[in-house]
Amino acid sequence: MHVSEGIIAPALLGGSWLATMAGLVYGMRRTGPAKIPRVALLSAAFFVVTFVRIPLGPAHMHLVATGLIGILLGWSAFPALFVALLLQAILFQYGGLAVLGVNTLIMALPAVTVHYGFRLGVRRGTHARVMWLAGLAGALAVIGNVLLMAGFLVGSDPAFAAPALGVLIAHLPLIVVEGVVTALAVSFLYKARPDLLPHMEMVS
Repeated sequence: MHVSEGIIAPALLGGSWLATMAGLVYGMRRTGPAKIPRVALLSAAFFVVTFVRIPLGPAHMHLVATGLIGILLGWSAFPALFVALLLQAILFQYGGLAVLGVNTLIMALPAVTVHYGFRLGVRRGTHARVMWLAGLAGALAVIGNVLLMAGFLVGSDPAFAAPALGVLIAHLPLIVVEGVVTALAVSFLYKARPDLLPHMEMVS
C-alpha cells in the first residue's frame, strides 16, 4: 500500500505532511515511558510483517496489521508507523521520503480511528464480543488504508479512478485475512495479557 513518489499532487503532499506531523506530535505526547517498549515492538512487527507476502493469482499482497497496532497503541500508532515506514523507505526504497507523510497518514489514521471504536465497544465485553470487535477493527483498518490511498490517488489525478477501484477490489481477500488475524491476536491477549487492551488501560 505504499504510494510512490511523483504521483501525489503537491497540495495533497503538503497537507498530508502537516497532518502527519500533527499526529506525530500528539502521538509522542501520548506515549509515556512505560509505553515506549510496546511502541518499539509493534513498529518492528509492522516492519517485518509487511514482508510476509500472500500469493493472489499472478500477484501478491502483504499483511499490514494496522488494526492490531491501532487497538494496542491508539495515537502512538503515528510514531510507531512513521519510524517503520521511514526505515523501509531508506533501506528498501519502499515508497520514498517525499511521500513518507502520505504513507504514514494512510496507515496511521485508520489505526487510530479503530482504536477508539474498539475501546468504546469492548467495555465490559465478553471474550467473544472482544474477539468479534477486534476482527471488525482489523478489517475496517485495512478498508480505511485502501480508501485513503485511493482518495490520494484520485485527488491527485482523476485518471487514477479505475486503478484505485482495482486496488480496492484486489484487497478484499486481505481485508478478510487481517480481520481474522487481528481477532485471533486480540483473543490471545485477552486471555494472556488483558492489561494491554485499551479497555483495561488507565491511560491510552
